[in-house]
Amino acid sequence: MSPVFPTVREVLALDPVRHGAPRLVAGDAGLDRPVRWVHVAEVPDIATLLGGGELVLTTGIGLPADDAGLRAFIGDLADVGVSGLVVELGRRYVSGVPRVMAAVADRRGLPLVELRRATPFVRITEAVHALIVDAQLTELRATEEIHQRFTELSVEGAGPGEVVRQAAELSGCPVVLENLSRQVLAYDPAGESAELLLDGWEQHSRRIRPAGRTAYDADSGWLVTTVGARGHDWGRLLLRWPGGGDLAAGRRVLHPAVEGGVGVAGAPPSRLTILVERAASTLALGRLIRRDAEGLERQIHRTLLTALLDHSRPVDEVALRARALGVVLERRHLVGVVVRHRADDPAGEGGHAGEAGHPGDPGAGDPESGPARLRDLAEAVGQALHEARLTGLSSAVDDHAVGVLLALTDPAAEERALAAFAAALRRGRPDTGALTDRVGVAAPGRLDGLPRDVPCNGAARPPSGGAVLIAAGSGVGSLREARRSLIEARQVADAARRDRRDLPIFRLPHVGLAGLLHLLRDEPRVQTFVERELGALLTYDAQHPREHLLGTLRAYLEQGRNKSAAAAAAHLSRPAFYERLARIGRVLDVDLDSVEACLSLHVALLALDAIRTP
Repeated sequence: MSPVFPTVREVLALDPVRHGAPRLVAGDAGLDRPVRWVHVAEVPDIATLLGGGELVLTTGIGLPADDAGLRAFIGDLADVGVSGLVVELGRRYVSGVPRVMAAVADRRGLPLVELRRATPFVRITEAVHALIVDAQLTELRATEEIHQRFTELSVEGAGPGEVVRQAAELSGCPVVLENLSRQVLAYDPAGESAELLLDGWEQHSRRIRPAGRTAYDADSGWLVTTVGARGHDWGRLLLRWPGGGDLAAGRRVLHPAVEGGVGVAGAPPSRLTILVERAASTLALGRLIRRDAEGLERQIHRTLLTALLDHSRPVDEVALRARALGVVLERRHLVGVVVRHRADDPAGEGGHAGEAGHPGDPGAGDPESGPARLRDLAEAVGQALHEARLTGLSSAVDDHAVGVLLALTDPAAEERALAAFAAALRRGRPDTGALTDRVGVAAPGRLDGLPRDVPCNGAARPPSGGAVLIAAGSGVGSLREARRSLIEARQVADAARRDRRDLPIFRLPHVGLAGLLHLLRDEPRVQTFVERELGALLTYDAQHPREHLLGTLRAYLEQGRNKSAAAAAAHLSRPAFYERLARIGRVLDVDLDSVEACLSLHVALLALDAIRTP
């Protein structure tokens, strides 16, 4: 029932009721029941006409005279779910209501109130109904403000950090946005300690298991809603409501847009539910808009290479305009190449409070260092193409990388062309600075089926921030396939940045399965796979932090399912290790002697590592 309705306790505090000198006879446990309506009744079978939530007023003149009839009368009212019964003394009952009524009402938790002074019932009904109508109008105004605020955020294209900040400001409560792997994407502690809010977040989040797409978990005190659109969920938005769980003592002062009564059992007001759902819709819409806007922005501001990469212009138009630039792409062997620094420079990216950042990264204090470094890299790449006597399109493809589409007349010359390009880049002019480090080359490979919006800004940062690598996609024979080669090159480059080995040439086998999973780490389907395979075990470890069953499973799989070697690696006795394996099997409901089951679990572990690694 909506918390806009007053409780029995609040009704008893109204002036028209206080004028009747009310006295609670029984059922004090039900004083916080909401009152949906006030109904005057003088017949014993009134329960059949009620729907629940009513406060029944009576003088008692039509009530049964025998104890059995009174018991049935009170029982029927309790069964239908009325909020309370108010009896005016003086007409049927002079000194007080019968004891049997009080006994049954107290046993059923039904508030039973005596009015010891004559009071016009119409004044009570008017006062309560006015209170309900006024609260409903307030609810409507507050809901309108919430919708207006988040509509403005949608129109402005606000990022996740701003949406979360606004949700925290409106609610006065901490708000956290996480992905399907329980990693925090954005947060706002609403004035509380961010360290305390996020400490051990993944384990804490796994214990929050609401029933439904939007629901309140009373045990933890978190209101949770799923974030996603078009049938693809990618995260959860959580709001900590201080009216429930173990947080009731620290209740905060809320923004007027969500301030209101509290429902049964400390549940949050309906306005908070509306708020988190509206915020989740804004986040989902914003993600779709940003993805589409990125393609449009590149169509306007990027070169023909970026237009080809994003399908923002027809292939024939790209070929025509490229030919006008002196780059022939028809009937050529095309190779997509991406050149990038191993470490991102976040300068100039901005960001909102509460979003994860890297203030210690190089260049964070100079807003021009990121764009300048990218310009230097693009110039060096163009110069290397010229020195190697290669033909192709060259352009920045994102904020950190430069892309090249090589056009070769002979497919057999692919490896020689890549080697010549890498050598020319390694001999980069002195004023290119960062290019004096070793250059790596990633060779062709296929990574089919990857979404176009796989981000390239979350890989690990090796110590050498100036190191440069080259990634090459598989060679293709037509311009229509060039996008695949370019995307492969970008993805291989992203995965190769995580490899700390000092290799002159990086190939797809070097990144292996772990690299592939790294490329897919932000894909909701991979996160869903991890949750399906390991979710029960991660939840168990969160509830039993001393057992570390995930570590036991990792040791078992990394030792090739050799139990003796795994027990030694885990520093456990064999009986203890075997007992833990049996427990893992029960928790996950799998047979750990099955090669297929263990293979699936091992892939899930590698995916979990990729997701957890920044």
